[in-house]
Amino acid sequence: MKIDVLLGLQWGDEGKGKIVDVLTPGYELITRFQGGPNAGHTLAFEGNKFVLRSIPSGIFQGDKINVIGNGVVLDPALFKAEIESLKASGHPLTERLKISKKAHLILPTHRLLDAAYESAKGDSKIGTTGKGIGPTYTDKIGRNGLRVGDIFHNFTTKYNQAIERHKKILAQYRYEYDLAESEKEWFEGLECIKQFELIDSEHYINRALKNNTKVLAEGAQGAMLDIDFGSYPFVTSSNTVCAGACTGLGVAPHNIGEVYGIFKAYCTRVGSGPFPTELFDRDGERMRTVGAEFGAVTGRPRRCGWIDLVALRYAIMINGVTRLIMMKSDVLDDFDTIKVCTAYEIDGKKTTDFPFELDDSTKPVYQELKGWKTDMTKISDEKAFPVEFGAYISFLEEYLGVPVKIVSVGPDREQTIIR
Repeated sequence: MKIDVLLGLQWGDEGKGKIVDVLTPGYELITRFQGGPNAGHTLAFEGNKFVLRSIPSGIFQGDKINVIGNGVVLDPALFKAEIESLKASGHPLTERLKISKKAHLILPTHRLLDAAYESAKGDSKIGTTGKGIGPTYTDKIGRNGLRVGDIFHNFTTKYNQAIERHKKILAQYRYEYDLAESEKEWFEGLECIKQFELIDSEHYINRALKNNTKVLAEGAQGAMLDIDFGSYPFVTSSNTVCAGACTGLGVAPHNIGEVYGIFKAYCTRVGSGPFPTELFDRDGERMRTVGAEFGAVTGRPRRCGWIDLVALRYAIMINGVTRLIMMKSDVLDDFDTIKVCTAYEIDGKKTTDFPFELDDSTKPVYQELKGWKTDMTKISDEKAFPVEFGAYISFLEEYLGVPVKIVSVGPDREQTIIR
């Protein structure tokens, strides 16, 4: 059995949580392979709304097992808060969730370092969520990190050494802080983690595949935020692409099956960084309002713009996407004209290749399509799609070379059309 991968193809916030929730009935094991509590996956069903930060989005589906993989960075305090907020759902969380011993821990001082680094950058800020993600991955790569499995292996000594090292760095930045309260919440969160089964996830997942268990890997953020292939340096600190599922779960490349690539019918971005199709007019504001484009974790308003097929095709290539999933199609229901970026103009030259670096000289080249001017939120069958919307899908499929297999026409799991 092969593991299927589901990931975002834009700058995050594509709607991965909902789609994992929709696809989960076809799988037995759901995994998260990278990222941390800086990414919020929103699920809406039965009149309720839940935001998942570190827990895989299959947690609400039947007796499915969910695994937080080794590639994830975990903040005990935020994990405990997430668990407590989900208890209202009535689902047996401790029975359904397992945590990799090799997942790295976000320490309370990692957050402080995040804030100190960002403050020192001044006008060159990345737009980090301030959750300590970058400093945690930095310690991981620098071989200074603490892992979940360290909880039972000389933890106090390792923790104190890490905290003292961070304090010395903070002193260099002359950053003022009060560690006492956040440290208290952190250790309470650590006790919460101990209630869950801590596993050698690479063995667990590979045994599951060997036993023909259907496994789905869920990514966080989006391909254009990948540390290697995204719009560097305005990226996250992990590999958000399909290859990240191999390193973040411990599975071999030949064990990858279907790759589901999720994208919005338009584009959004949170924080700083280049965004060629960004809109600063009423159209952009309308997308933000109708699409409720505000961060699930940060609450920050998202920047909005027309769909960028240059970046999207690049993401499809890097990830080996086999099936596309289009989200928030209904947000464009009331537009007379839909614009699609099919190329860039850079220094007077037209290109369809994603460049080494995006900057102010990157201008989008648009093709215009007729809007469908139809409320699609009540549509439950693709046969009822307006002709213009069908033409929009066909245009995307032809340009991208991959079929659109799922279309979302609203936030609820029921507002999902499988083609």
